[in-house]
Amino acid sequence: MKMKFDNRVTRMLGVELPIVQAPMGWIARSQLASAVSNAGGMGIIETSSGELDAVKEEIRKMRELTDKPFGVNIAQAFVRDPNIAQFVIDQGATFVTTSAGSPTKYTADLKAAGLTVFHVVPTLKAALKAVEAGVDGLIVEGGEGGGFKNPNDVASMVLLPLVRSKVDVPIIAAGGFTDGRTMAAAFALGAEGVQMGTRMVSAAESPVHSNWKQAIVNAEETGTVFLNRFHSPALRALRTERASRLEKTPEVNAMTDFGVARDLYFGGDMEAAVPLTGQVAGRIDSVKPVAEILAETRDEFFETVSSLARDYCQ
Repeated sequence: MKMKFDNRVTRMLGVELPIVQAPMGWIARSQLASAVSNAGGMGIIETSSGELDAVKEEIRKMRELTDKPFGVNIAQAFVRDPNIAQFVIDQGATFVTTSAGSPTKYTADLKAAGLTVFHVVPTLKAALKAVEAGVDGLIVEGGEGGGFKNPNDVASMVLLPLVRSKVDVPIIAAGGFTDGRTMAAAFALGAEGVQMGTRMVSAAESPVHSNWKQAIVNAEETGTVFLNRFHSPALRALRTERASRLEKTPEVNAMTDFGVARDLYFGGDMEAAVPLTGQVAGRIDSVKPVAEILAETRDEFFETVSSLARDYCQ
């Protein structure tokens, strides 16, 4: 009999698999998110692009492409619309992740409207503040993850068990998670779910250009750089000529030389912008469909925890 997940994350989100797709700007739209939801995970629609008319259309498409649950992210630092919370509520979302800002800004309004709210946190201090603000759960994000980061990065191996030791709410672990073994490790450290970003960027249904996907497949474990440590936000990205140049000039705010994202994302020019990517790119060796990624993750998770119990619990 196939083993199933049943924990606070699956029950809160109404999903079969406690696997969440990261809300990457321009990437986390209906094509990718519906594939994740249809495969049993939680697909997320982004708002960080700021293109709310397009986001609204993507949410409409989601309802055509899947009858499974999906969520919306509010990336506070990148969304200029002061009515973004009401916008998300009006779209009929039931699950929302908030990030890149204070958990006190929108949590009360979102929860009053009946939404389940998870806040992204990169530190223990941020986690405690989010719990005090009344969030339903946390996405605890280690510094090895791709994208926008806290300049004072902490690895998942340290951050995750630390936060778990201080809070009781459900935790979804982000930063370094790409398969069943890493998911099992996250659960051992206190998580009840994982979020995948780089693995989803490289998925077959990801809308990004194949050049970026292949660059992830080809990347070594040392193939990312951490930028903007002395500015904000910090970034983790693939090591390209542009990214390497910015790494060697820490006095320059990388956001001023970020480039034209669309030319990279959809045009395939790897030097057109900073390709936000996590360290886990060094473990990804092929482009696979989302359904295959999630099914393999599930099977490997249960195989891993079963083998650990068999080998060490005698």
